[in-house]
Amino acid sequence: MGLTPPEQASTEPAEWETIEELFSALESPLLSYALRLAGQRALAEDIVQEAFMRLHANFEQIRQPRRWLYRTVHNLALNQLRSSGKIVPLQLPEEDGPSLEPADPQPLPDEQIARMEGVGMVRLSLETLDARSREVVRLKFNEDLSYKEISARTGLSIGHVGYLLHHALKAMADELARNGVVP
Repeated sequence: MGLTPPEQASTEPAEWETIEELFSALESPLLSYALRLAGQRALAEDIVQEAFMRLHANFEQIRQPRRWLYRTVHNLALNQLRSSGKIVPLQLPEEDGPSLEPADPQPLPDEQIARMEGVGMVRLSLETLDARSREVVRLKFNEDLSYKEISARTGLSIGHVGYLLHHALKAMADELARNGVVP
């Protein structure tokens, strides 16, 4: 991580005879150190608390409590970073709410059938148009041509291409609505 604790004296001060004294003297610097390592205040507080809890459990055996606390905070922070890297947060769609099933990109069979029926109905409604309107719709949607390009191919004015497309699509929408494909 590249972060090192503040300079440590080779000997512990004699005035730290209780955990309370250590806590008073080192809580704030340990919290700053843990925050630099963990990046989140609440997590840093938990790490420092855990380090002091472990110190309390082993206080009689630890000869250099300051050094031991910094090393424990460092190790706890690294362990937390390692374990959080293994967890991938689940992003739920906000407007839909939680979903119990994973999203499948394939539509359900009944949705596929409904889509194919809809496509068939669009083709039938397209057949109700006159030949010139059908050709303009085909050029626009199958070949993705602009009004200007359609005009050049058909010899119609750009305005007339727009007029034909507008009325052809309106007629198709009306036909689809009559057949219950669109509301």
